[in-house]
Amino acid sequence: MLHNPNASTAAYNPQQDQGWERNRPGALDMALGFLRRRYRLIAATAAVSLLASIAVVKILPPTYSADVKIMIGSAKPPAVQPQPAQDDPPLDMESQIEIMKSKSIAAAVITKLNLAEDPDFNGKASPLHGAVTAIRALLGAAPEPTTPSMDDLLEEFQRRMNTFRIGTSTVVEVDFTASDPQKAAVIANAIVKEYFDQQLKAETNEQRTLTAWLHERLRELGNDATAAERSVNELKNRHNIISADGRFMDQQQVTELTNRLIAARTHTASLMTRLNRFDDMLAAGHSNGPLDSVAAVSDFSPAELSGNLNPPDGLSLSNSNGTQIINGLRQQYLDIAKREYEYAAKYGNDHLAVINIRATMKSIRQAMLEEVRRLADVAKHDYEEARRQQQEVESQLADAVARSQDTRAAELSIKELETSAKSYRALYDSFLQRYMGSVQQGSFPITKARVISAATPPKKKSKPKSMALLAIGLFGGLAFGGGLGLLRDMRDRSFRTTAQLEDRLRLPCLSVVPLLNQGEVIKVTQKAAVGSAPAETACSERTVTRRPGTCWAASAMPSSRFAESIRSLKVAIEQDPSRTSRKVFGLTSALPNEGKSLIAASLAQLMARSGKRVIVVDCDLRNPSLSATLAPEAGTGVADIVSGARSLEETVWTDAATHLDFLPGKGVAARDTSDILAHEQMRKLFDRLRDTYDYVIVDLPPLAPVADARAISALLDSFLLVVEWGRTPAEVIEHALNTAPNVYDALLGVVLNKTDMKALKRYGTHFGDYYNHEHYARYGQVMAE
Repeated sequence: MLHNPNASTAAYNPQQDQGWERNRPGALDMALGFLRRRYRLIAATAAVSLLASIAVVKILPPTYSADVKIMIGSAKPPAVQPQPAQDDPPLDMESQIEIMKSKSIAAAVITKLNLAEDPDFNGKASPLHGAVTAIRALLGAAPEPTTPSMDDLLEEFQRRMNTFRIGTSTVVEVDFTASDPQKAAVIANAIVKEYFDQQLKAETNEQRTLTAWLHERLRELGNDATAAERSVNELKNRHNIISADGRFMDQQQVTELTNRLIAARTHTASLMTRLNRFDDMLAAGHSNGPLDSVAAVSDFSPAELSGNLNPPDGLSLSNSNGTQIINGLRQQYLDIAKREYEYAAKYGNDHLAVINIRATMKSIRQAMLEEVRRLADVAKHDYEEARRQQQEVESQLADAVARSQDTRAAELSIKELETSAKSYRALYDSFLQRYMGSVQQGSFPITKARVISAATPPKKKSKPKSMALLAIGLFGGLAFGGGLGLLRDMRDRSFRTTAQLEDRLRLPCLSVVPLLNQGEVIKVTQKAAVGSAPAETACSERTVTRRPGTCWAASAMPSSRFAESIRSLKVAIEQDPSRTSRKVFGLTSALPNEGKSLIAASLAQLMARSGKRVIVVDCDLRNPSLSATLAPEAGTGVADIVSGARSLEETVWTDAATHLDFLPGKGVAARDTSDILAHEQMRKLFDRLRDTYDYVIVDLPPLAPVADARAISALLDSFLLVVEWGRTPAEVIEHALNTAPNVYDALLGVVLNKTDMKALKRYGTHFGDYYNHEHYARYGQVMAE
């Protein structure tokens, strides 16, 4: 870190180092300063970006997006759905979305709607296509193929299509973008319809395949079950197994046959009794007895009509309906008899209606007798059948006792076959149920989705979004401009404020010299030069040439801000505590063209006008720009004095207006400058100048290009470093001072030259207050810049 303990305390105190760190501007001040500095760049970038956004909005063709919403899930009514063996797997929404995005659906929609001829898809609607076609026509090239390939159509179709799931629901939204709102809605609805059709077709094909497989499997299982049951029956027949549960003819069968024989005999006796009672009823009915004698058969219970409450196995109950018929005829007879009584009481016994009713009653009575006669015939038949069955049971009992009882060995095989047959039959029944459900489901096909919101032509365009694009253009331009401004600030390595200079170099800034307006300064200096005596070429009358230019701005415009800044530098030098021992001041810079010669000439003019004896020595021997301005006709200079060819009196030039003396730096070869400046005669020359003048202002070469300033540094009391505002990189200045420690140690301070006072306000709010033009104008100062 550079540190100069010998710097002027008039404008700088080393104890201020910590204060500088504490008094740096805050974030808000830095942000406002950045905006003040770069607002033009930011505004210009934002304007260009906004104009580009407007051009994009105007150039891009409008597009419209239509959307259709469908809910995916089972939509079959419960009456048609088969009963599944297990729950259906969860619905895979992502798979359904990918199906909707598939190329098969896209190709089907393209084909059905003939989108290959649509300008939106074949590229003929774009301005680029029109321009390319026109250029090819001008060049005489063959026209491009009019029909794009299916791959290109599919790519364009899928680019315009967007399918996504809404939240965590089973609702899927399908969006499609087109240049026409009606077209967008038609294509979006066509996509969903094609999805439904393909899903229905796939489900139908799957159902047909499943039904065919179930039918084939059902046929195989039926054959297996039938074969197993046939094997059981054949084995039973082979071993004389006649019971339903597969038991053999053993002692239990003999007991059962014995019990059946007893029951058959009892039944035969009861049928005999019933037959006798029917005969008695018929005998009483033919004698025209009362109805109760005929209708008494209704008092028989069904068991009595059959001959036994529990008839033995194999006996038929053919008379079970007789009671119902007779009861019906009886109830009908009673109803008609009641009506006959009422009509006879109302109309008389000889009325035709009464006679007809009585005839009906007679026919019903006859029918009842016929039914009793039929029952009697049935009872007779049952009695004969019971006798026959009794004889058969007696024969079976005899055969069972006679049969051998050695068939028990086949029982295990029969049970195994029966188990296999039951398993086949159960499996057959299960597949039969699934087959019937599959047939029912195939007869009522329906997709597992439904439309909940069909696509309609949109009223507003979806792209380009004008406000969004304009907002993006505006804010993007502001951000880009801010980035460029920040990049420029970061790349700006020069000094812009006194605080930057003092923090970096640890040197006081003695004065901020404004940038001069060349045209205005020339006009003012031209007026000041009118009437002045022409320069004489004689050695006895060596007078400094007053030509119009910035070199005479300080004396020609004493009320200007430039002159006031030079006065600040003059005051800083004069108020230096060690000024009595410091008379020789060298002005240098890090790089050429930073204005050190102008500062040297202006400072010397103001010192001379105050009555001091001042001389300016041009020691920039390689590039004596100050000599070319003040004494262009001079043929001798410092080198002649050092070599002894000329005396000081013969070489010095004088300004008639300010009595300022000037010692040119001409007549030197470039390779000899360092030797001349370090020569012993040069030391003697400066000793004489120190004795003769109050102040000796030396215009030195810059530090970076040449080593001349370091060669003469031992002859000077103090140095002033001139830094150009916003141009000289800080690293260059630091490196130059580090390579010239003898110069840095003797530095009195820094002059910030060519400062843009208006731009300076953008680097801090306090600069706008401190360098306010109104404050300076109140004391008669003008900008002159």
